[in-house]
Amino acid sequence: MRTEQITARALKQVGDDRYKLSLVVAKRAEAIANGAEILVSIGTQKLKPADIALLEVAEGKIGLDAIVEEK
Repeated sequence: MRTEQITARALKQVGDDRYKLSLVVAKRAEAIANGAEILVSIGTQKLKPADIALLEVAEGKIGLDAIVEEK
């Protein structure tokens, strides 16, 4: 799947709010980089943490509520 398609799906998950999407992806990418469990079952060896985070949001595996709870 292309990045544009994944981004469009992820935007729908956060109510088309680009700020919220960037916040969720940044926080989740940081968690993934620090060893958090990956929630998608796609080959992620060649993907960067931000790409994995975006895919998780697009698939509805993670959202703003999960990021807020981590604080």
